[in-house]
Amino acid sequence: MKVTKNRYLAAFVVVVLLLALVRLVFPSVAKSTAEEPHVDAATDTLSSDSEAQAMPVVQPGRFFNAQGQVVKHRINSVPGFSETFPDQNDVQLEAANRHGVKPVENRADAETRKKELVYVGANPYYHVDRLRSSIPYLVPRAANLLNDIGRAFFDSLQIKGVPLHQIIVTSVLRSREDIRRLRNHNGNATENSCHLYGTTFDICYNRYKTVSDPDGPPQRAVRNDTLKWVLSEVLRDMRQQNRCLVKYEVKQGCFHITVR
Repeated sequence: MKVTKNRYLAAFVVVVLLLALVRLVFPSVAKSTAEEPHVDAATDTLSSDSEAQAMPVVQPGRFFNAQGQVVKHRINSVPGFSETFPDQNDVQLEAANRHGVKPVENRADAETRKKELVYVGANPYYHVDRLRSSIPYLVPRAANLLNDIGRAFFDSLQIKGVPLHQIIVTSVLRSREDIRRLRNHNGNATENSCHLYGTTFDICYNRYKTVSDPDGPPQRAVRNDTLKWVLSEVLRDMRQQNRCLVKYEVKQGCFHITVR
């Protein structure tokens, strides 16, 4: 019996020595498995490992960097307005004939074409100017394009740190009656205008409508040239995506745009 006890004691001593050796060689095994707090460098506060692992990881993207901060993009504009937007009336007219409606005779005729045309008089992304020689209707394809331009303009202003402004639409669908009236006092007005087909609209580049919060602080002033540069980037991208044709109108102070 005594011999058996001695054997157990000897085995116990061997196990203790082995554990001591393992602890000496691998000290990390002696650490507690309980969660240990660590300092968050960003907030200078303590948190557990489980809390740190539970925190969402922000993926870098267009709007936010890896730290979750808003990425501010530079305003580059385009190399040259006339060179970047060279699409003349004949090119735009071909697209207008392909995607447009049969020209309307007058406003009364336009009211009977609601199945073909979409009202574009109100939208959070753009402002329609007081129209004297056109009607606020477009074919659905062009209405979607106008909406996408306005929304992309908002996005671009946001990521560039520029206060929000709406683009201003100055001309939309024109009836034949509108064209005749225009030609009476403007000999340069085109008789076969792209505006007749509901595929074309004009966005002015020297005026914008400020989007302000009535309960917030006043918006800081922004130069129209700055907004024009941002708008030109948006239109260049849309044109490169084959969404539209664009002509830079110098005398009219607008971008003349036809959907593709």
